[in-house]
Amino acid sequence: MSKAALNPNAFTAFKISSINKLNYNTSIFRFKLEEGQTAGLSVASCLLTMIPAQKEGDNIVIRPYTPITHESTTGHMDLLIKTYPTGVMSKHIFNLSVGDELLIKGPITKLKYEPNMRKEIGMIAGGTGITPMLQVINKITENSDDHTKVNMLFANTTEEDILLKDHLDSIQREYPGKLKVHYVLSKPPQGWTGETGYVNADMIKKYLPSSSLGEDAMVFVCGPPGMMNAMSGPKNSPTDQGELSGILKELGYVKENVFKF
Repeated sequence: MSKAALNPNAFTAFKISSINKLNYNTSIFRFKLEEGQTAGLSVASCLLTMIPAQKEGDNIVIRPYTPITHESTTGHMDLLIKTYPTGVMSKHIFNLSVGDELLIKGPITKLKYEPNMRKEIGMIAGGTGITPMLQVINKITENSDDHTKVNMLFANTTEEDILLKDHLDSIQREYPGKLKVHYVLSKPPQGWTGETGYVNADMIKKYLPSSSLGEDAMVFVCGPPGMMNAMSGPKNSPTDQGELSGILKELGYVKENVFKF
């Protein structure tokens, strides 16, 4: 087996082998690895992308992304990327074509997941905040010795914005005792039977593990800044979780039982 493709100490150029458009603003960019080679990811980890300075005086642009590829996948690595009007990196990547290269460094471990580290895990994800959750979900569901139960609130604006819904639904069907996904839309279509509005205290109490479970439960949060502020408060930095605030604190969760991706 060849060594892992990612280098945690240096940016390496990876070539795009395919681009799969998911909706109007999100695509999966597949990067080619050597045959039999894994990316070298751990669960849960992210990587850094870089745009070098084009000319003197320009700033280098570096942004983190969380791969959605399974850690054992060989030959390729997938990034789920949403483009934003003001997103320098996302716009740069969306301007790339198959055969072009992107500078990538990693992996950077965010949370070292251990099987059965908690009896229940609650997840609150918004938009592309699904990416680290998917890493953990894959890790739990593939391991028959991991009996962790996962309940996720997945918040989006419209039904079209729900990323990887078919994939999530297939995991739920295959592992009904391990994963339940509860979709929340702020602009639902007619006939929508899921939750509507924004994630709130009632939804958290209804679907996620109770704060009374203490050490037996944990809640993961990942999403846009507004959602993070409302749910848990922001991180201070990639290595500093900051204090717990927001709805989760109001519901009695403590800092040790909440992880902000």
